[in-house]
Amino acid sequence: MAVENAQPPMAWRYCGNQIKLWRTHAQVSREELAKEVGYSAEYVKSMEQGRRKPTNLLLLVADQVCRAHGMLLAAEEYLQPEKFASYSADYMLYEVDAIALKFYQALLVPGLLQTEAYARSLIVGHWPPLDDATIERRIKSRIERQPLLDKTTTAFNFVISEGVLKNPIAGEEEHKEQLLRILECGERRNVDIQVLPASKRANPALGGPFVLLETAEHEQLAYQEGQLGSALSNDAERVSIVSQRWAKLVQLALDPMETARFIKELVEKL
Repeated sequence: MAVENAQPPMAWRYCGNQIKLWRTHAQVSREELAKEVGYSAEYVKSMEQGRRKPTNLLLLVADQVCRAHGMLLAAEEYLQPEKFASYSADYMLYEVDAIALKFYQALLVPGLLQTEAYARSLIVGHWPPLDDATIERRIKSRIERQPLLDKTTTAFNFVISEGVLKNPIAGEEEHKEQLLRILECGERRNVDIQVLPASKRANPALGGPFVLLETAEHEQLAYQEGQLGSALSNDAERVSIVSQRWAKLVQLALDPMETARFIKELVEKL
C-alpha cells in the first residue's frame, strides 16, 4: 500500500489555512490557540498547514476564540472522507494518527511487517515492470512507514492467513528473515499477530484483505484495496460489515501465543 508523493486532501489544506487566517485576523497567536485547545503549538501548526486533518475540537475552539461565528465549525462535514471512492494516499494520511489498526491479509505479509528483502521481491515482481527509480522509491516509502509500530499508544492487530507464512516470496534465507521479523513485531506490547489456519476454509474474508482504522476522535473507517483501485469509507453499514468479519476472523485464528509457536516451528524447518 505504498504511495509516492502523497498529498494531504485539499479540504485539510483549505480548512487549515482558514484557521490560520481567522486566527491572524483575531490577533490570536498559535501558542495561545494551542493552549486553549490543549494541543502543542507544533500540532496546531501541522493542522494549519494541512499536513494533518484539523480535529473537530480545534475547529470548535478556534471558532470561539477567533470569533468566527460558526464559519470554521461549518468545515467539519467537509473534512470527512468520501463514503465510497478514495485512494490509498488518503488511507496513509489517516494511518499516521490512528489509535487502533486491524489488518487482515490473505495473500501477502502486511506492509508494516515486511522486511526490505520481502518488499523488494514484491515490487520488483510488479507487472507491467517498473523502472529502477520507481522501484527504489516504493521500497523506501514502504520501509519508512514501519516506525508507526513504535507508537506504543497505537494498537496494531494483524490476522494473516497461514498460506502467507508458508509461501516464500523471496529465497529461503529471506523467507526465514521475514518470519523472524514477524515474530519480533509480535513481541511488542502494542502488537498482536494471529494466524488464520488453512483448515478454516470457509472464512468470512475470502473476498480479500482489509484494514479497520479508528481515529483519535473514535471515528471508524474501513479500507479495502484491490488490483486496480482502493476505497476508504466511513459509511456506517460498510464499516459494520467489515467489523463483523474481523470479529469472526479473530475467533477462527490462533491466538498470539499459539501463532508465535506456529511461526517458530516454521523457522526451525528452514
